[in-house]
Amino acid sequence: MFRNALTGMSSAARHAAAQVRGCRFARAQDGVAAVEFGLVAAPFLALLFAIIETALVFFAGQSLEAAVAYAGRLVMTGQAYNSGYTQTTFKNAVCTNMPSFFDCQAKLFVSVENFTKFGDASTTPPYNSQGQLDTSKMVYHPGEPGEVIVVSFFYQWPIYVSLFSNNLANQNGSNRLLVATSVFRNEPYK
Repeated sequence: MFRNALTGMSSAARHAAAQVRGCRFARAQDGVAAVEFGLVAAPFLALLFAIIETALVFFAGQSLEAAVAYAGRLVMTGQAYNSGYTQTTFKNAVCTNMPSFFDCQAKLFVSVENFTKFGDASTTPPYNSQGQLDTSKMVYHPGEPGEVIVVSFFYQWPIYVSLFSNNLANQNGSNRLLVATSVFRNEPYK
C-alpha cells in the first residue's frame, strides 16, 4: 500500500518523503535504553563475575587458613600423635572441619614435616619442573615434643572467569593453587 502511494510521486517528492522518514527515525527514542544496555551489559557482567570470583578465591584462602590453624593445633598438642593418625586419617579429620564448598577428598593435599629448629623449616610449595604442584612430595611426620613442625595445605581452586587471560590461574587446567601454612613448635605432650 505504501509502495503504491510512492509510485504516483515524483522522484523529488519521494526523496523528500525518505528524508522525512529518516529524520523521524533519527529523532525516535524508542528502544534507546535497550540498545545502550546491550552495549554495556556484556562488559559489566564480565567485570561483575570477575569481582565475585576474586572474592570467592580470597574467601576460600581464608577458610583454608582457618583449617590449617585447626590442623596445626591437632599436631601441636599431640592429639594427632596420640590418636595414631596417618596422612589419610589426619586429612579425613581435617576435612570434617572444612567448609562444604571445598572438594576436600580430591583437591586438598596435606603435608606435615618436622625439623629440629625454625631456621631449617621450609614453607616452599613442592613444585615439579613444569611449575605444577608435585603431590608425590607430600609427607606426614608430626614429629616429637619440642620439634618444629610445618603443616601445609595445598588446594587447587578452579577458576571459571578468565576475561582476557588467566589472571587468577597459576596452575594448569585453569586452577589457582591456594596454600596455607602453619609453623610452630610442638608442645611437651608426652
